[in-house]
Amino acid sequence: MFRPEDFFDLSDFEHAGVFEGVQYVWQVLAKIEGYIKKTLLASVLGKVMPGAYTTPGKVFIGEGSLVEPGACILGPAIIGRNCHIRNGAYLRENCLLGDDVVAGHASELKNAILLNGAKAPHFNYVGDSVLGVGVNLGAGTKLSNVKVTGDTITIRVGDKSYDTGLKKLGAIIGDGVETGCNATLNPGTLVGKGSIIYANASVRGYIPAHSIVKLRQSLELVQMPKRKE
Repeated sequence: MFRPEDFFDLSDFEHAGVFEGVQYVWQVLAKIEGYIKKTLLASVLGKVMPGAYTTPGKVFIGEGSLVEPGACILGPAIIGRNCHIRNGAYLRENCLLGDDVVAGHASELKNAILLNGAKAPHFNYVGDSVLGVGVNLGAGTKLSNVKVTGDTITIRVGDKSYDTGLKKLGAIIGDGVETGCNATLNPGTLVGKGSIIYANASVRGYIPAHSIVKLRQSLELVQMPKRKE
């Protein structure tokens, strides 16, 4: 139920090996650092524009990728081909990006995997999380990764609970998922393939594949009194 293949098509992901031996999909988060250290050959095959910063000797950037001025990549990090790291993006340690990925303005990534075509384009936080193929986060979407109580994160499905043993776990987001602007995914949220999450929704737990998470608001329109001139 929570295997990597339940959430992702890894057939075209160059770094699918990071998922080897993973029984529950969230277990891959503990493997990112070791995988990057083992496979990283620091090199810049794309273009890093003046005014951008990358940690010397700790970052690989694939062909056709562009890092704009004002972006910061601390490394260790692997960035695939034809990626776009935009102005103001902040990639902290242990980011593993596939091809055609976007990390946009004021978006922060940390200990994260973004599969091919995943996008965190505007004001997003992606910590201790995995974004599947073609995922698009609406502007301001946050993937919260720590409980305010500091407890380990448990995922509940019906009457069954899965203790992840992790104190930091953001979201596991399946292929093709889209979130609306300012959505919040609380620690340990798992979203199945092809789902849609409405803007401003606050989501937790397990969302089955091809679901729509709707947020209904009640708005009231009141006529303003006439102002004295």
